[in-house]
Amino acid sequence: MKELNNILKTNANLSLPQATVINIFHSSIWIKDDFLLQLKPYELSLEQFNVLRILRGQKGNAINLQDIQERMISKMSNTTRLVDKLIKKKFVKRTICKTNRRKVEILITDLGLETLKIVDPIIDETEKNITKNLTQEELTQLNTLLIKLKNK
Repeated sequence: MKELNNILKTNANLSLPQATVINIFHSSIWIKDDFLLQLKPYELSLEQFNVLRILRGQKGNAINLQDIQERMISKMSNTTRLVDKLIKKKFVKRTICKTNRRKVEILITDLGLETLKIVDPIIDETEKNITKNLTQEELTQLNTLLIKLKNK
């Protein structure tokens, strides 16, 4: 607890649940800031990067906005706005479904795939750097505990 108080620059007497939640929030922001720093040269947000990875996972098949939204890590993201920004950057393209003309589908472009090939190793290295102070066993335990935390 003392370490957390030092990080937060406080002398508050936090309960263990308070300290835990604050620590998770603080860690989440710390991790996000690190990723944003790595993605900045490519003018990508974390959410845009997430969309590109979802589209790459389609292996050349188009996907609709609703399916992208369901797979997003951040469910609060405005998927339409994210896709529009990626279209402007020529990382993705929008097509009309051949079987249902009211349905819009999204497809990753070659430029989007090439950008991921450059960014993926950078993100991999960032993930390794973030978790370097933990053993494999500790990483497994942390993942188990975080999943347990979410299973209310």
